[in-house]
Amino acid sequence: MLKCLPLFLMLRKMLHCVLYQPEIPPNTGNIIRLCANSGVQLHLIHPLGFSMEDKQLRRAGLDYHEFANVQQYASLEEFLQKFNPKRLFACSTKGQRFYHQVSYQHNDVFIFGPETRGLPMSFLTSLPSETIIKIPMREGNRSLNLANSVGIILYEAWRQLDFK
Repeated sequence: MLKCLPLFLMLRKMLHCVLYQPEIPPNTGNIIRLCANSGVQLHLIHPLGFSMEDKQLRRAGLDYHEFANVQQYASLEEFLQKFNPKRLFACSTKGQRFYHQVSYQHNDVFIFGPETRGLPMSFLTSLPSETIIKIPMREGNRSLNLANSVGIILYEAWRQLDFK
């Protein structure tokens, strides 16, 4: 059985990062480290493209794994049902709204897709378009590294909340 988020954590004021089916261990390790240092709750949606004991994952996260709260879910549906986010932002190159054009709130949820394919179109089309956000890039470029994208968006949200 996968761990789900304890009630006391759902009631705290924090930001939430969801990685939907992440594939590359060092990216997830870097994101674990970022979440530990910023107080962001990390949620991992299975299947993962690696084991949580992967050496590259552990190396990238250094010794921050013990300081990060990482929850795992068997599917996106399980996460949505158990967590029931009030405000969810899908982070995708397919968004029309830039990430800095949103006024973020405590307990906002940011979901990122896997490195090679992004979030499923079926999921994106189920969301209001204003909740699909993107990072500006030069014309013709495809995407940024997942860990970098998570860092850019989470730190903007945290900055707006005065780093509290």
